[in-house]
Amino acid sequence: MKTLIVGGGGREHALAWKLKRDDPSIELLAAPGNPGIAELARCVPAAATDLARVVDLASTERIGLAIIGPEAPLAAGLADALLASGIPTFGPSAAAARIETSKRFAKEVMLDAGVPTARASHHSDVESARRAVAELGAPVVIKATGLAAGKGVVVCETVDDAHGAIDRMLRDNALGEAGREILVEEFMTGEELSLFAITDGEHFLTMLPAQDHKRLFAGDVGPNTGGMGAYAPVAIGTADVVSDAAARIIAPTLDALRARGATFSGLLYAGLMITDEGPKVVEFNCRFGDPETQAILPLLDGSLLDAVLAVATGTGLRSASPFAWSRSFAVTTVIATAGYPDSPRTGDAIRVPPPPSNVIAFHAGTSRNSEGALVTSGGRVLAATAVATTFAAAQRTSAEYAAAIEFPGKQFRADIGWREAARRARAT
Repeated sequence: MKTLIVGGGGREHALAWKLKRDDPSIELLAAPGNPGIAELARCVPAAATDLARVVDLASTERIGLAIIGPEAPLAAGLADALLASGIPTFGPSAAAARIETSKRFAKEVMLDAGVPTARASHHSDVESARRAVAELGAPVVIKATGLAAGKGVVVCETVDDAHGAIDRMLRDNALGEAGREILVEEFMTGEELSLFAITDGEHFLTMLPAQDHKRLFAGDVGPNTGGMGAYAPVAIGTADVVSDAAARIIAPTLDALRARGATFSGLLYAGLMITDEGPKVVEFNCRFGDPETQAILPLLDGSLLDAVLAVATGTGLRSASPFAWSRSFAVTTVIATAGYPDSPRTGDAIRVPPPPSNVIAFHAGTSRNSEGALVTSGGRVLAATAVATTFAAAQRTSAEYAAAIEFPGKQFRADIGWREAARRARAT
């Protein structure tokens, strides 16, 4: 079967890697792909957000399955356009993708469905936002309602910090259209968990929970990023927690979207806070998370392709069996370029040593220059995923391989999974 993967980051490399493992005979195309994906697929220089070009490519190549990775083409309606052209597509409609692309819409859906989440109010002027901060107090969270490439959420420890974030978004227009409206949200105490659910809009299969690390520096300090690493499984992501989240969060959210005429078909990502009252929603995403995908998929013993194809072709998941998971551990360390996240430097030569047998080097912000050399081309350059029979071994091996990758000014965290390591240390 000829399959098109739309996107060119680490998430898409992980998807291509897993699909090839599920079916070595599968013929993969990627638009635009990257040098790592090029080892598994034929890459076509078509931007993920060039809807006409991607639809034409899919039609010309007689694609039997299209998988859309990033949120931007989903928001622009690529899934709608592909389906209208008769291409079986894994990814939600633009209407359903609003669960990520509009935080205001997501809050309204959750409130209507009784989904547990933080209190929040929406604002488009500075003074009303400041009044909301005064009511909630600090710490408080300021969120741009639109897509902001991982830069739209600011956790503010003080009221002054909150005022500064409000001013940057609403007065200084620092995030453009994405920040023209913001949410002032209650700060939730607990530990975060990422839970994926593959769904046909009614039935769904949950995946192994993972934990992402958003802050740039070790110990979770510094600016927010798109994600500096992830690991799975997570001790707090118990079967009971997943069951509770499925019943009180995933199912009612899907029901609410169907009721609004925006049936969600694809991958629903629930960013959860595990609080004393149980899991609550921090945010929803409308696609596979990055870098969690790079940590989760290497642990999936069963087929991803079968579930994705059942959703894309309309067969559905009513009779699907739960996913089977390895008993191993995976730790993914992201290696970012100099200047990331604010002003990533590109064009630096990269040396990627051959990985050990239990390490996968997923490409993200890489490209080939005119001489064919591998160079940096984005903020998050590579992701080093190590799989081992113990968490400690996976954590150590991932960090060691990340350290061995070379390019000027590289940044990475050697403490991915530090909370899990601390939990395990306390248990001994």
